[in-house]
Amino acid sequence: MSLAETIQHSGTGLEADFRPRFLSAYQHMVLARVLEEKLGALYRAGGRIVGGVYVGKGQEAFSAALGVQLQKGKDIYGPLIRDQAGRIAYGEPILDAVRTYLGTITGPMRGRDGNIHRGRPQEGLMAMISHLGSMLSVVAGALFARRLAGRLGDAIGATSIGDGGTSTGAFHEALNMAAVEKLPIIISVANNQFAYSTPNSRQYACENLVDRAAGYGVDGVTVDATDLGACLEVFQQAAQRARAGGGPQMIVGRLLRLAGHGEHDDASYIPDTAKKGLNSRDCLAVAEQRALDEGWLNAAEVKELYAEALRKVDQAVSKVSKEPLPDPFKENWQALSSADLVEGQHEA
Repeated sequence: MSLAETIQHSGTGLEADFRPRFLSAYQHMVLARVLEEKLGALYRAGGRIVGGVYVGKGQEAFSAALGVQLQKGKDIYGPLIRDQAGRIAYGEPILDAVRTYLGTITGPMRGRDGNIHRGRPQEGLMAMISHLGSMLSVVAGALFARRLAGRLGDAIGATSIGDGGTSTGAFHEALNMAAVEKLPIIISVANNQFAYSTPNSRQYACENLVDRAAGYGVDGVTVDATDLGACLEVFQQAAQRARAGGGPQMIVGRLLRLAGHGEHDDASYIPDTAKKGLNSRDCLAVAEQRALDEGWLNAAEVKELYAEALRKVDQAVSKVSKEPLPDPFKENWQALSSADLVEGQHEA
């Protein structure tokens, strides 16, 4: 039986560890925002970043709240283009992000692929595929392979997708397979109201996007994705259900993308009415206010969090700027999966 509900965080009956979990996720959100602001600045300056820069502004709470539920090296994570906060929460070092965007040979993709197409599969972090919907197939397949090999244990998988991506054939096929096999996977659906520039009204006809979960026979929950507390509660429950054998868990987050599709897009197609709605709240500001109101942080500590994040980002950019770019005359052009080009060959 499917579960369809909307959870708003009440602030009552919190677990004893809620405060440290909240602050940890908030710290990941701050670092992700500062890092992406730096990457955006480098892109606009020209010269170093080839291709686009895709940011998760407004989506950090939804992303980080999922990432903190996963155990690096045990669970499998397939993030999407706006999941820098989730990547950091999972344990990806920001050096991997900077090295990939700047195209250095020291990065996990050895300068062969850039931007958000990076990962470390040996650690459970899958490299993102641009074709939307495909990552669900990858994570579901990895979980199924582990089960067939008898080494799945209580590990779970998680992957992210947007509202538009749920309309793809790859999403349908993978979710149907995951449901039939009752795979322990969390599907994080960021409903940011626009699939690039296509609004929800032209994307699906059901009343709520989470209604699609019932058609697959999986649990479905909707959450206010601007509320970090609510996101933490929902994803923690989803992870517990998945680990306990409850099968796929679809979590739909209501939010608004607070930037263009990429740094090249001014998002002029988003109407003012959408920008003034509840879904348009900046999740980082909402989390900060919650921490201040609860007395978990004071203004000076918030300021220091941002300063420390900026120091880390500046150090990473400075380090990577001195690292070598790939030399096509020294490459043997074998696939990255071949034996002598496995990830980790160029650790700094």
